[in-house]
Amino acid sequence: MKLSTKSRYGARILVELAKHYDTGKPLQVSEIARLQDIPMKYLEQLIRLLRLAGIVRSVRGPKGGHILNVPPEEISLGQVVRLFEGQEELVECISTPDTCIKAPGCRFRQAWKEATEALYANLDQVKISDLTDPHESMD
Repeated sequence: MKLSTKSRYGARILVELAKHYDTGKPLQVSEIARLQDIPMKYLEQLIRLLRLAGIVRSVRGPKGGHILNVPPEEISLGQVVRLFEGQEELVECISTPDTCIKAPGCRFRQAWKEATEALYANLDQVKISDLTDPHESMD
């Protein structure tokens, strides 16, 4: 499985916002783009999705910007990947077996299902707050 740029950049946006979470001060899109080296137009699209999901909120005004709406320790990488990838399963036939004529007797479906569950179990254990300290190792 290859994660899209949306998932990778979305996680980086959340980590940057998490670094500033305790200050209560919103970050402007231009600042996030500069700090995380993400093109501003693309970042604006991703912020919109994060806002619609309720993870980020916008603050209007001259000192406005964006701020986490949820504590960073409550946001998992699994949530981020689910949001931006749009499909949780590694293969479509896990949730919709009628998409494959071989699904009823397929011996692979269970293996793909278990692999998907293991992947998301691991991603759900990693919280955005775990990724904010560059000096702390992720054991």
